[in-house]
Amino acid sequence: MPASSAINDASRRRAIGQIILLSAGFLVLVAVSIASVLLVNKARDDSGWVTHTVEAESQLNALLLEIRRAESAARGFLLTRGSEFLGDHEAAVAKILPYADKVAHLTGDNPAQADNARKLRDAIATRLEQFKRELNLARQNDFAAATALVSEAAAGGTSATIRDLGAAMRSEEERLLATRSLAADRSQVLASSVTIAGSGMVIALAGMSIFLLRRSSRARDEAEARLRDTNLNLEAIVAERTADLREANDEIQRFAYIVSHDLRSPLVNIMGFTSELDELRADIFRRIARLGRVAALAPSMPEDATDNAEPELEGPDKRLSEDFSEALGFIKSSIARMDRLITAILNLTREGRREFSPERINMRELIENIGTTVAHQAAEAEARIRIATLPDIVSDRLALEQIFSNLIDNALKYLKPGVPGEIEIRGRTRLGFAVIDVIDNGRGIEARDHQRIFDLFRRAGIQDKPGQGIGLAHVRALVRRLGGTMSVASEPDRGSTFTVTLPINWNASVRNTGND
Repeated sequence: MPASSAINDASRRRAIGQIILLSAGFLVLVAVSIASVLLVNKARDDSGWVTHTVEAESQLNALLLEIRRAESAARGFLLTRGSEFLGDHEAAVAKILPYADKVAHLTGDNPAQADNARKLRDAIATRLEQFKRELNLARQNDFAAATALVSEAAAGGTSATIRDLGAAMRSEEERLLATRSLAADRSQVLASSVTIAGSGMVIALAGMSIFLLRRSSRARDEAEARLRDTNLNLEAIVAERTADLREANDEIQRFAYIVSHDLRSPLVNIMGFTSELDELRADIFRRIARLGRVAALAPSMPEDATDNAEPELEGPDKRLSEDFSEALGFIKSSIARMDRLITAILNLTREGRREFSPERINMRELIENIGTTVAHQAAEAEARIRIATLPDIVSDRLALEQIFSNLIDNALKYLKPGVPGEIEIRGRTRLGFAVIDVIDNGRGIEARDHQRIFDLFRRAGIQDKPGQGIGLAHVRALVRRLGGTMSVASEPDRGSTFTVTLPINWNASVRNTGND
């Protein structure tokens, strides 16, 4: 396995380990937080129930104390006739019912206690009615009857019932207090245990994270050192490969130039001999016609008459002359097309060897100058060229003139017949690039030909316009050398939009030595 792959695998494993560790730490924190919240809430609820039980027991004790206090004050009043006992009795009686209501409210969550509270309240009501009757008799100075009523109440067991119900309720509250206190203690202990355990795990994870971070830092430092060494070697390799590529590119350009130049020599010879054949054709067929006339005329005809008359071809000879002329025409047109192709190749090789020179260019002014040069062509095509806002850029002026001259010329060339032409050039900036659109309302391009039109010697659509299929290939090569991109959006009969994206500030050293 290459060293770079091993380094990448090790880095990937460390990254996965750190992600797992961080995820585990996050999950532990979440679990500890949730458990702590739940346990704290449970401990708080348990403590609340303990407090509730203590308050219920306290209210119950206060109720029973006030009942005993009312009974004691009533007996003291009956025995001593002292008004101070009567005041204590009335104060105690005034507190009994509010305490009974509080006890009923606090014990309402327990069905057994609620039933005992209801029975206790009935017994208290009965006892309070007895107190009322006893005091009324005492106020009437019928102390004997009042004392008899006290004995009767004692015999009836109302006080005993109150005492027994109070004892039962107090016993139940004491049991609940013990149970709830134990539950609250367990909740607090569990909450503390979870918090301590969670803190310990967090500390352990933090320690592991620190260890892994330090190890990752060391590994990163080592990787950076290896990367620096690799980059030094890579720069040397890239420089060597670039030199080889430049040399190969120059060799290709020289080869293309030599081939194109050498092809022109035999082509010139062919053109010359074709011209001679064209001149000889008239002599040959004139002689053929004359021989035919001589054979057809009578022998008595003077010879000078045949020499002065211009013979005319007839029949097969005429057809042969026409075929000969047509063949020579095909040869001449093919030679002319071959000459144009060779000239285009030579121009491409010369352009590829030219070094670009960047300068700040007012794009609107440049496009306006191009529009001026094609004004006559636009007038003939009844086309209007509109130039919108264009950003200024730093680039090679000649290359830009060639790019947009070609695009505008194509837009004028491929307009729809009978439809006024509309050509718009507009631009915008985006992320350090200038984006310039050349939009027309011409015949459009099929989707399958969007890439074909950029290939060398390839054309698309109806071939009713002159051209060698070199222009757009040359344009795209120039755009690439300027560090940009080029694309087309088009539909048949809906026009075309050619988009050229170029750096706003182009550095010649980046692509000056290359050629696409």
